[in-house]
Amino acid sequence: MPASIRVAVDGPVASGKSTLGRGLAEALNFLYLDTGVMYRGLTALALSRNIDVNDEAAIAGLAQSVRFSFPELAQVGAVNPPLLADGADITSLLRTPEVDRLVSVVSSYAPARAAMVKQQQAIADERSVVMVGRDIGTVVLPDAEAKLFVTASAVARAKRRNAERNAGNSGEPLEATLADLLRRDKLDSERAVSPLRQADDALLLDTTELTSDEALDRALSLVRERLSRVAR
Repeated sequence: MPASIRVAVDGPVASGKSTLGRGLAEALNFLYLDTGVMYRGLTALALSRNIDVNDEAAIAGLAQSVRFSFPELAQVGAVNPPLLADGADITSLLRTPEVDRLVSVVSSYAPARAAMVKQQQAIADERSVVMVGRDIGTVVLPDAEAKLFVTASAVARAKRRNAERNAGNSGEPLEATLADLLRRDKLDSERAVSPLRQADDALLLDTTELTSDEALDRALSLVRERLSRVAR
């Protein structure tokens, strides 16, 4: 078994991959890293600095200059840590509707993705990690020891995201959430650079009819079986 183990978890928005990834990291005693948070951070920074998100060169320049870090990175098992941008905590800026709406645009730019991937790979080189995103198994960690592709029906995913948003009293109708989710699915799957797709060697996990505990149990079984093969 390699000294550093990489578990890649990919899937569309609201498929349950983040919750599942956190559970896997806790169970395996690995670092949990949601790469989507970094793209949200890039989007939030652009908005806070009045940078036009449609200006690819400006977004690329921001991505190449900012250094993202996680305060609990050195703590084994740290889950969902705050995000720092050049040492400043920007966690409170990450989950706004505007960031939700624009993050797929920002993450579609090749130079910006290249800068983020470089940081993500450097983190994975340091220690065992469960890394969650859209292109982990295909681009960021193509040689990961275990890969999962987590999915669910569009309606099930929209209901999950709508519940999250309305927990903050947004009052957003389910239809609006579903339309936004389908728009993001289209952007993520059709972008020219690092499109969302299942890696050839990734194990498929559909969470439509599963509770979070059931999904985690199934994911742990799949990952442990894959890691046991690597160790042989």
